[in-house]
Amino acid sequence: MRTIEHWIAGKSTPRAAERSGDVYNPATGEITGKVAFATPADVDAAVAAAAAALPAWRDASLAKRTRVLFAFRELLERHKVELARIVTSEHGKVASDALGEVNRGLEVVEFACGIAQLQKGEYSENVSSDVDSYSLRQPVGVVAGITPFNFPAMVPMWMYPIAIACGNTFVLKPSERDPSAANFCAELLQQAGLPDGVFNVVHGDKVAVDRLLVHPDIAAISFVGSTPIAKYIYETGTAHGKRVQALGGAKNHMLVLPDADMELAADAAIGAAYGSAGERCMAISVLVTVGDAADRLIPMLRSRIAALKVGPGQDPSSEMGPLVTRAHLDKVRGYVDAGVAEGALLLEDGRDPRIPGAEKGFFLRPCLFDRVTPAMTVYKEEIFGPVLVVVRAKTYDEALALVHDNPYANGVAIFTNDGGLARKFQHEVRVGMIGVNVPIPVPMAYYSFGGWKASLFGDTHVHGREGVHFYTRGKVVTARWPDPRFRGVDLGFPQNR
Repeated sequence: MRTIEHWIAGKSTPRAAERSGDVYNPATGEITGKVAFATPADVDAAVAAAAAALPAWRDASLAKRTRVLFAFRELLERHKVELARIVTSEHGKVASDALGEVNRGLEVVEFACGIAQLQKGEYSENVSSDVDSYSLRQPVGVVAGITPFNFPAMVPMWMYPIAIACGNTFVLKPSERDPSAANFCAELLQQAGLPDGVFNVVHGDKVAVDRLLVHPDIAAISFVGSTPIAKYIYETGTAHGKRVQALGGAKNHMLVLPDADMELAADAAIGAAYGSAGERCMAISVLVTVGDAADRLIPMLRSRIAALKVGPGQDPSSEMGPLVTRAHLDKVRGYVDAGVAEGALLLEDGRDPRIPGAEKGFFLRPCLFDRVTPAMTVYKEEIFGPVLVVVRAKTYDEALALVHDNPYANGVAIFTNDGGLARKFQHEVRVGMIGVNVPIPVPMAYYSFGGWKASLFGDTHVHGREGVHFYTRGKVVTARWPDPRFRGVDLGFPQNR
């Protein structure tokens, strides 16, 4: 059985691991590999490799860094189908979804290829007599990324291409549930000409995470995951003097107004709720229907659910694959059980999936609840599975209040044909990412991704210009070249003249 090892200083580290974890094919339930779990010593070795590589990489020219990023971009483009297959084999998402993930990550690499433009400073001449002032942005040092299982290729690419382009070195701790994508990208970076030690991968669990959080040579940490862990990452990392951006969970609402195009809204809701089996932080998990919208929308949802093809991700005809592990499947089924017990109306029950030929896979068919109230567990908690709940609101103001009363504020969408109301909504809703007739408003690479409230700890979103700022720090220089006119001691505070 294959073993997924750490990638440190430009090579795999094959040796007997003290601890390891199982890697599954979620479509069959079979164990397909073992992933080594890092000890604190393994993390120290990766950080030491990154620290050793930092001086040369930090001083490398923008031209050299850009060439490496362009070469990496070309290799990713050439091997993206292979990378998508790796994602499908360990995560379970269908092939088209996996390829879409890789392509969205590739967009961040392309953004990072423009680092020469993105890292420009400012210059002011004669701020005082013969004195010039200018600003620089310089790398922060060794940085780390801790990333989730649901996007094993894309989310790490939100981080390391920009960090590396800015002159930092990087240690990635990917999810232990689907670890192989990280090693594959490490090999591509090496082929692109990235010096050994600039990018390192350590696999594992809380042991590895905790060592990264307190390691004195780590300057900054990026995280994407659940809100409780994001809060822990932020508090622990900042307590140890690190810059931290920690993106947490979500309970994304989609408001459907009576004037909306119901066919469009139904298509959007199905794709946003059940794509990737609902294992997306930007998935729509709550439909807030206003007025009589529910009565017209729900029959369209049910007909589309009935037509969905659920099956192994490798099957080209599958539209939705399995959940990532048996434990996660059991957790999501538990939420469905709780919804029924608390009185929600289960219109579509996917708990008995019956996938021919994949009976041992981690499958759950789409579930749809109606008559859900904010007091119910299926409304309050992030389910992270193919479960969509419908909450009925009488008015727009009541629907907006539901969004604002929720502790999460990652993404939200509104479906309406009223342009004035849509503009009012995008102005006044207190959520980080807004969709207008777009159900999953994930920003392009040149904008930044991040929510508000319990969906983000720290003040910086990921990728885009905010990513460049996170992985650099500012320096301002005030300079005057020696001039015989300015001699002698002056104890007064410097003044502009």
